[in-house]
Amino acid sequence: MTALEPFLFADFLGTATWLWLVFIAVVISLLAFDLGVLHRDNREIGVRESLLLSAGYITAGLLFGVWVFFQKGGDASMDYLTGFLIEKSLSMDNVFLMAMIFSFLAIPRQYQHKVLFWGIMGVLVLRAIMIGLGAALIHEFSWILYVFGAFLFFTGVKMLFSKLDDEPDLQNNALVNFLRKRLRVTDNLHGERFFVRQDDGNGRSVLWVTPLFLALILIECADLMFAIDSVPAIFAITQDPFIVYTSNIFAILGLRALYFALAALIHRFAYLKYALALVLVFIGAKIFLVGIIGKIPAVVSLSVTLSLLIGGVLVSLYKTREQQPGKS
Repeated sequence: MTALEPFLFADFLGTATWLWLVFIAVVISLLAFDLGVLHRDNREIGVRESLLLSAGYITAGLLFGVWVFFQKGGDASMDYLTGFLIEKSLSMDNVFLMAMIFSFLAIPRQYQHKVLFWGIMGVLVLRAIMIGLGAALIHEFSWILYVFGAFLFFTGVKMLFSKLDDEPDLQNNALVNFLRKRLRVTDNLHGERFFVRQDDGNGRSVLWVTPLFLALILIECADLMFAIDSVPAIFAITQDPFIVYTSNIFAILGLRALYFALAALIHRFAYLKYALALVLVFIGAKIFLVGIIGKIPAVVSLSVTLSLLIGGVLVSLYKTREQQPGKS
């Protein structure tokens, strides 16, 4: 044990290595239990199971926030919870886009879980790279925070004035067309397989990708697009890489579980994007206000964020109380 102490207590990105190891162990355990015990076979996940699984992930994320409180203090815990809330809420738009991708590529519900699982694995790596780059940039160029703040502010303003029914056109999407031209994509699914070997029309057996793999690529790209908003948003709250990464990952872990319940109910949260827009405007402005009124307490940031999001949910539920799925 003595020989391990220097390694376990060594500083890694501002946090003791053993804290990172605990986080990694918790994430691996959750994923192993989810895939290895609960979902060994490809099957359709019902709304009730989706809500229960999502509740489990949310509980795990909140308990981790309590653990952060005892390890890093109250402000760090508040920053973690604020980041967790923002990432969870921004993920709502991601759920909508994932539903569109699955519908566009005609992916049956029993295979969607596999795509989302491997999508989460990719997110773990992509977010680590993006957060690592962000932390390095802020360390070397502290003024980059003002760039993040301006970006978030104007992104929020743009969202406020966007139309409620704005939707991406996947049929004419440049990325979709690029992938279909560059990859051999089969016309039909081949069970749960991402790759198959079949004839290329010239008598040669070559590797093709299935629509399932195309869905995985599009979902990874969608997350990358949403990360451009969410990662700067959390860096605007705290520059602690541990808090930024853990709050991101715990929020995303439950996204796959929540998808199966929200995909059918996403129309009920139509007005939440305006609350998110106000959150982004607030966080962006907060960076510039620090030089005028000083650092805004973490509890204030959490309270404002939570109030705006709750308000967005309540307004959405009220405004859409008589709507049916698919209608706006």
